[in-house]
Amino acid sequence: MTRILLLSDTHGHIDERILTYAGEADEIWHAGDIGSLEVTDALQQLKTLRGVYGNIDNDKIRREFPLDNRFSCEDVAVWITHIGGYPGRYQKRVREELNINAPKLFICGHSHILKVQYDKRFNLLHMNPGACGVSGFHQIRTMLRFAVDGSDIKDLEVIELGKRGKV
Repeated sequence: MTRILLLSDTHGHIDERILTYAGEADEIWHAGDIGSLEVTDALQQLKTLRGVYGNIDNDKIRREFPLDNRFSCEDVAVWITHIGGYPGRYQKRVREELNINAPKLFICGHSHILKVQYDKRFNLLHMNPGACGVSGFHQIRTMLRFAVDGSDIKDLEVIELGKRGKV
């Protein structure tokens, strides 16, 4: 079983609460808008980090992280991208790829809105962890924690870090 901490939209912010949860995971996945390599450097010191760059990320971050990160975690095919959309409203390039090769778990960020839903059309679980940074329009800073056990995705938890703008 692999315990995952999923976060997004840090916008250059990292704090002890995020790092504490990161230390409890087996892997950390970041769905973009990292904002500063200091964020990913701190996370990588703790655990394996998989991530993608987002629309606010500079050239340094884009050289270190891809637009799309496709991999397997145990027996679950995963695709992380920053701007992906939602079931029934995917971005065009995402929808085209889903028609060809849909993963079991599709993850994106960007909206700052936490959402987890099953997509019957593509037979996948869609996750957006919301935003755990302190800047943006979200009201509550959020992350997701879950486990991958063989081909199962289980033990999903929403982590609330408090109001935006406060640490």
